[in-house]
Amino acid sequence: MIQTPISTTPFELFAPSLPQSNRQGIGALAAADLSVNIPPYPEMESGDLIELFWGECYVASTLLAESHIGETTVLHIPESFLQSGKVKTYYKVTKIGSEPVKSPCCKLWVKLETPGGHLVSAGGEENQGLAPVIFPDAIMRNGLSARHLNQGIELRIDSYPNMEAYDEITLRWGDVRMDLPVLTDKDVGHPIKVLVPASIIEEAGDDLHQEVTYCVIDRVGNNSLWAPPRSIRVSTEDSPISRT
Repeated sequence: MIQTPISTTPFELFAPSLPQSNRQGIGALAAADLSVNIPPYPEMESGDLIELFWGECYVASTLLAESHIGETTVLHIPESFLQSGKVKTYYKVTKIGSEPVKSPCCKLWVKLETPGGHLVSAGGEENQGLAPVIFPDAIMRNGLSARHLNQGIELRIDSYPNMEAYDEITLRWGDVRMDLPVLTDKDVGHPIKVLVPASIIEEAGDDLHQEVTYCVIDRVGNNSLWAPPRSIRVSTEDSPISRT
């Protein structure tokens, strides 16, 4: 009996990609329906077995038919396989009579925890897990006037559940938005001090009940929604800036 020799000729594969990946990885929204795209390779043939791995765990496979040649292969990752942290995904192709060939890895972050914790929203716009911004007591009592604008206004954002390095905070003063510096490891677990310049305050204008709030977007695109707004009185008509 003559045995067919096992081919050991290598062929080139390309790294898989994840179309739902956002920014640097996979967030909670994408995790609910996560797919992996396997690009076509020159040696594609009917009968090729493609096996997908998440970490070191096998998760799915498909046997190519003639209609699949030259097309992207799409396989799905069950949500039960996903855990927060760094992960790599890859696939193996086994041709008839050959040893499996492994693809390059796609490395990415998975983060399933939303900044501010589990979303308990009011009207779909607020996250009650985020504390309102904190102003100095005098401003909370008496509001903000022109004399406060010489050096801007300092407020504080308390630490929040699932706070991490690379979080990006956007402050909203009325209808004007201000992006804060990206958080570092040293910021995590500590209140964030924010100096709001006079230009932001004046652009938003005077208001007896000016709302100030913020939201957080993490490294994989999880959005906290807005914190419950803090309302203060703003009256800057006598500002030196507004007279120039």
